[in-house]
Formats: sequence, C-alpha cells, structure tokens
Amino acid sequence: MSDERDTETPTPHRSGFVTFVGRPNVGKSTLTNALVGEKIAITSEKPQTTRRAIRGIVNRPDGQLVIVDTPGIHRPRTLLGERLNDLVGQVLGDVDVIGFCVPATEKVGPGDKRIAASLDGYPRAKKVAIVTKVDIAERDEITERLMEVDSLREDWAAVIPLSALTRVQLDVLADEVLSLMPEGPSLYEDDIVTDESTEDRIAEMIREAALEGVRDELPHSIAVVVDDISPREDSDLTDVHASIVVERDSQKAIIIGRKGARLRDVGATARAGIEELLGTRVFLGLHVKVAKEWQRDPKQLGRLGF
Repeated sequence: MSDERDTETPTPHRSGFVTFVGRPNVGKSTLTNALVGEKIAITSEKPQTTRRAIRGIVNRPDGQLVIVDTPGIHRPRTLLGERLNDLVGQVLGDVDVIGFCVPATEKVGPGDKRIAASLDGYPRAKKVAIVTKVDIAERDEITERLMEVDSLREDWAAVIPLSALTRVQLDVLADEVLSLMPEGPSLYEDDIVTDESTEDRIAEMIREAALEGVRDELPHSIAVVVDDISPREDSDLTDVHASIVVERDSQKAIIIGRKGARLRDVGATARAGIEELLGTRVFLGLHVKVAKEWQRDPKQLGRLGF
C-alpha cells in the first residue's frame, strides 16, 4: 500500500540584492531603515541626503534581502551630483530587484516618468512599484497614485502601497521582494544589519544632525570626516573627533552658530546616536573646516571619499 501522506516541499531559501529608486525625498532611506529594523541610513527632509550605496540586511525565515540604499536620481549640477548618479547606475546594473518609489501625496510627474522609463536599461532586474507615505494620504489619493504608477510600465511584478513609518504593508513588500530573489544561501551572517563601517555610520549621524534646520543650498555643501575614535584610558568614555567640512566661510559661521550654540546642538544630537551605536558614553569633539567648492573639485571629492 503506498503512503499517500503529503510530503511538504520545504520553502526554498532565497537571497539577493534590492534597491529602491525614485526622485530625491520619496522615502527610500526611511523604507530601508524600516525593513532592516534599525537606523542604518540617515534621513532628512533635504533632498539628496544619501550619498553612498549603503547596504542594509534583512533576515526573514526563508531568506535574506540585501537592500542597497542609493542617492535619489536627479539632474546633476556639480561633479558630486554626477558621481552620485553614476553610483546609482552601477547599483541598478547589479541588483536582482528594483523597487520604484512614488509618494502617495504627490502626482506622478515628468521626473517619475523619466526614472520609470530608464529602468528599461536594467533588463535583468525584476521591477516592483511602491507607493510610499500612505499614512498621510487620503484614500482617493492612494487609488489615483496606484493607477498612475501601474500605467508607467507593463512589467511590474507587483504594485504595493505602504507606509514605512506605520509599517503598514511592510511585510507584504518584504515577502514579495524575497519571492522574486534567486534561490541561494544567505550572503551575510544573520547578526549583521549593515556592512557600513563604524566610522561611516558615525560620520552620517553627525551629518544628519548638521542638516537639521539649515537653509537650501547648505545641505549639499556639508561633508563629515571622522578623524579619530579611541577609548579613553581608565574610563568608560570613548573619544570621537570629527570634522564637518563646508565650502565657504559664511557656511562655517552658520554651522557654528552664535557663540557656538548651533555646533553644540549638532554635537548633542549626534552624540546620543553615537553612544547607542558604540554602547559607551562618548566625548564628541567637532571641528568645522572650509574646503572651497569641494563638490566640484575631483581631488577634494576623492579625499572626502566620493
């Protein structure tokens, strides 16, 4: 007599790379952080906050997603802008899945259409459309956005509305993206959330604090370099010294503020995140330096890691 009991086939383990694209400030870094469950990419209301390809690792029972958070695609006005766009192009050529993000609160515009059309250049990657920020949109706005986005391409593997802030439909997105990944073992150890170095994460925390409340042109002019991290002898303190680099003396004055008040605020805000990251108390020494027009200077860009 044959045994007719169901032998359930185990779910295959999948792993691969996904990146989110879209205009600047559509919520890509917030979405990355929400999926990873930890802050690995800084967020700001200022566009083009992200300047590197930051990898965040999401472990699920049946696989692993490696999210590559990239700068927003924009029309570059400086050499830095060109390099950021080139970086996005490199990442898109290497990933398994591309998530195209549009905020529910804004109509699909020429920039969105241009980016959606440009995905033709990456035929290997599967494409998913994501309507972000549904927590602050009206229901009819969301419906309208889903229809607009759906009509941009015929090859969407899925169209998903979600909110990274309230985590609505976040699991739906993770499951969908994972199902599109190739079968294979995990690419990183289970306890790793990012391959960013400690220095890079600290530099980004300081830059995020420095971006708070600054005027339009200044955000693009701010770069941060960590000069030294060392545990203080006979103490539970860690000394962190970093330089905030700007392009002009007038910008240096803005960052420092009246009698140093603004720089103290930047230090206090950044220190809280750095202490959490390092697990110790931190003395944070910040210095503001001027590197004239560094965004346009290949040598300076190289020194600053771009």
